[in-house]
Amino acid sequence: MKKMIIFEPAMCCPTGVCGPSVDPELLRVSTVINHLTKNGVFIERHNLTSNPLAFIQNGEINQMLDKEGIEILPVTMVDGVVVKIRQYPTNEEFCNLLDIKEDDLKVVDEKASEGCDPNNSSCC
Repeated sequence: MKKMIIFEPAMCCPTGVCGPSVDPELLRVSTVINHLTKNGVFIERHNLTSNPLAFIQNGEINQMLDKEGIEILPVTMVDGVVVKIRQYPTNEEFCNLLDIKEDDLKVVDEKASEGCDPNNSSCC
């Protein structure tokens, strides 16, 4: 299975999904990553604020930051190769880069899949 690592700019919390106004793009990325990791896909996120050592220890990321600055973030690597810079992968790119099906991104409502009737409050 492929391994994805996303090096992110400095944020107030590890996912950036906090504070009074949440960036919808960060919310999408967090949702996709959480869903995929719960289903066995290996994805790491490194935030410049909470894990600067990861940026220093990765030679390629360190060189990119020295040469181009923090504006290059986020940087996405798959199996040690930079595959995207300055933007997060789209849902389609997550699928292509990780060799997964688009259906793997869909969150299934477990109650509904167990035959729960959402119109019946005693059921749910």
